[in-house]
Parts: sequence; structure tokens; C-alpha cells
Amino acid sequence: MQSVEPLPLFRDVPVSERQNLFLRKLQICCFQFDFGDTLKSVREKEIKRQTLLELVDFIQSGSGKINENCQEEMIRMVSVNIFRSLPPNSHESTGQEPADPEEEEPYLEPSWPHLQLVYEIVLRYVVSSDTDTKVAKRYIDHSFVLKLLDLFDSEDPREREYLKTILHRIYGKFMVHRPFIRKAINNIFYRFVYETDRHSGIGELLEILGSIINGFALPMKEEHKLFLVRALIPLHKPKAISIYHQQLSYCITQFVEKDYKLADTVIRGLLKYWPVTNCQKEVLFLGELEEVLEATQPAEFQRCMVPLFRQIGRCLTSSHFQVC
Repeated sequence: MQSVEPLPLFRDVPVSERQNLFLRKLQICCFQFDFGDTLKSVREKEIKRQTLLELVDFIQSGSGKINENCQEEMIRMVSVNIFRSLPPNSHESTGQEPADPEEEEPYLEPSWPHLQLVYEIVLRYVVSSDTDTKVAKRYIDHSFVLKLLDLFDSEDPREREYLKTILHRIYGKFMVHRPFIRKAINNIFYRFVYETDRHSGIGELLEILGSIINGFALPMKEEHKLFLVRALIPLHKPKAISIYHQQLSYCITQFVEKDYKLADTVIRGLLKYWPVTNCQKEVLFLGELEEVLEATQPAEFQRCMVPLFRQIGRCLTSSHFQVC
């Protein structure tokens, strides 16, 4: 490996040389280090960390518009650092049943001192008023967005928080990507519900969706209603619903508040996935049902009241004190 040596600060070189220096700093940041060994490459790791900090400051300060070549190389550097195979989930490596994620200690990515700054660079680039989406969409393209979405399965909550903010900002700024992002999230939910039954980032994805649904124009498009029926309502099926139920409930209620005619669809969807033996899950469903009913008009209520009262009748005979 070539040795990593510190470069001059941006302020110490003439303006005409800054883009070139920017490229050289990006090259340093493409070096990867082993964070499993804290005593290895200590000096080089620190040089890379300081260089990343300088890049964050340079983009944030807007002290020079970044040319296209630099933008392309920057996204390449970001990709080299963040797009990686995630470690197997803790229970997968032991072959045991997954523990309750709410009680589990979260896995923390050892390379976070570098990774966080790389995420900060993407975020600053996306939100910068200097970033022209016509140019940027060549580099922040569908492939980039898809790889970003794959990372939502990271077990490190700090990483998922950054991903949530960045994806939300991309959705807001790059209108051309909006249908693609919704479809890709839909596919993640499908795989989670019908295939894997486990995913670390469902809550964060639902948080983004809560904001997206809030901005839907009325009358609501048919594709958005299909998203509710095919992607959101089936999320009531998995056992791990307690981890993301608050965000899911918010999304579902948003739909009914936007279009009261969806209340019947939502209530029947809840009844379809109503838990039979899981009392904790039943308590969550009852709380959500209450919120949906508050936004339900009498005509919609009448359409589903018979199956609804049947289910409430069963709840009243439950042996669980919180259910009845």
C-alpha cells in the first residue's frame, strides 16, 4: 500500500489549485483500513480522518463550486467507503433464534470514525445550494440510491440515522428519483414480509414514508393507494412489528386522514392480520385501530362495523387484562 501523507490545507493554496487539491484529498480517502486492530495504521487512520474533516468543511463552507470531475470522484470515494457487505446479523452467525432487538445491544461499526464523516460529505453535498441536480443525478443515480437502500439493513443505529436523513434529502431534491425510491422501498418491505422476516431498517424507512405521505397531493393517485394495500398493510404480519409499529401506525393514519374513504380498506386490513395468540401485538393493534377510527367517517364505519365488532367481542373475552 502507498503511504498516506498529509496534504496542505485548502486555505494554504491559491484558489486556482483547490479543485486539484480536492481530488488529491479524495484519493487519500479511498484508502481502506482495518479497524478490527486498533494498533494498526494509527497515523494513517488519523490522516484520513483529518482529510475527511477538511472535505466536509470545504463542501459546507461553499468556498468553491466543485467542478463535475470532482463531483464524480467524490461520489466514487463515497461509494468505496460506504458500499460494503454488511456483517451477518448477530443471530445468523450463531444460528440461534434472533433475540428481541429492543433488548439486544446494538452492533456498532468499528470504522465509524471514518464512515460518519463520509456520510457527512454526502449529506452536505446533497443539501448544498451549489449542487445542481441536473449534474448531480449523473452520480447520485438509481444504482447509487439502490445501494444506499441496501445499507438500511445495517445493525448500527448511527448509520441508519444518517441513511434516513440522506435518503429523505435525496427524495426531496431529486424529483426524478421519487417513483424509483418508493418502488425500491416497496420491494424491501415485500422481501421482509414474505421472505426474510428480518430487517434492521424498517422503522427508519417508515419514518421517511411518513413524511412522503404527508406531502401527497389530493386526490390521491391510484399508485399510492396500491402502496398502502400491498406494502404497508402487510407490515402488520411480521412478529417483530413492535420495533416499527409506531412509525407504521403513523403512516397508516396519515392515509386515512388524507382520504377518509380508505378507512374501510385499512380496518379490514388490520382485521386480516389480527394476532390470535400474541397479546402484546394485539394491544398495539387496538391502539392503532383507535387512531384510525378517530379519522373514520360514519359511512365508512358502517361498511366494516360487523367484522370489526366481531373482533372487538373476541377481545372482550381475552384473558389478557390490557386487551380486554
